[in-house]
Amino acid sequence: MERIAVVTGASRGAGKGIALALGAAGATVYVTGRSTAAGDSRYGGTVAETVQLITDAGELGIAVAVDHADDQAVAALFGRIKQEHGKLDILVNNAADLNARTIDAGSFWEKPLEAVELLNVGLRSHFVASYYAAPLLIANGRGLIVNTGHYGAVCYFRGPVYGAQKAGADKMAADMAKELRPHNVAAVSIWMGALDTERARAYLASLPPESRPKAKRESTQFTGRVIAAL
Repeated sequence: MERIAVVTGASRGAGKGIALALGAAGATVYVTGRSTAAGDSRYGGTVAETVQLITDAGELGIAVAVDHADDQAVAALFGRIKQEHGKLDILVNNAADLNARTIDAGSFWEKPLEAVELLNVGLRSHFVASYYAAPLLIANGRGLIVNTGHYGAVCYFRGPVYGAQKAGADKMAADMAKELRPHNVAAVSIWMGALDTERARAYLASLPPESRPKAKRESTQFTGRVIAAL
C-alpha cells in the first residue's frame, strides 16, 4: 500500500535526509521548503534538489515551495494532498527558522530580536502543519506525526530560544498524541542528536583543527529510517 508523507523544511539538513530515507522506503514524499533556487541559503540545497535525489533512486518525490510562516500556504499544501490522495500517512515537522543567528554564540540579548522567529517557524509552524494534517491522518485510519527534537529541550544548548522551541515541540507531540490516540494516529518527538548536516560541516570547518570534536556525526538519513520503521 502506498504511503504518503510530508517532510517540512527538507531542502537540506535533517529534513533532506529524512525525505530521502522515506523515499527509499517506498513512500511518496512531499518535500517542502522556502529554498527553491541555488543561493537561497548559504548552506545550499533546494526542495527540487532533494526531490531529484529521490527520483534518481527510483522513488516519487514532489517539491512544494512553502513558507511555513504563511498559514494559507500550509493549508493549500494539505488541500492539494487531500485532492490528490485523500489521505496522509506521515507528517514530519522539521521546518525551522535558524537564519537569524539563533544558534550563534552569544547571550540572547546580544543577538538580533529576529532570533525569536524560531518560535514561529519551528514551533507554531509545527502546530499549523499538524492542524491541517490531522484530518487526513484520521481519514486514513492510522498515521504518524513526528516533530524533530533535540536534547536542548532539557539542558542548555544554543540559548533560551532554541531550548524553548525544542521543549515546546516535545510537549506539543505528547499532548497531540493523547488526543489522536482514539483515532489510531501517533505523535512523537524524536531527538536526533549530532547530525552530519551542511550547517554542522560549515561550523566545524570554521574551528581550529584541534578544537573539532572527534565523535562521528550521525547520517541525516538515520532518523528517516527510524520513522519509516514506526
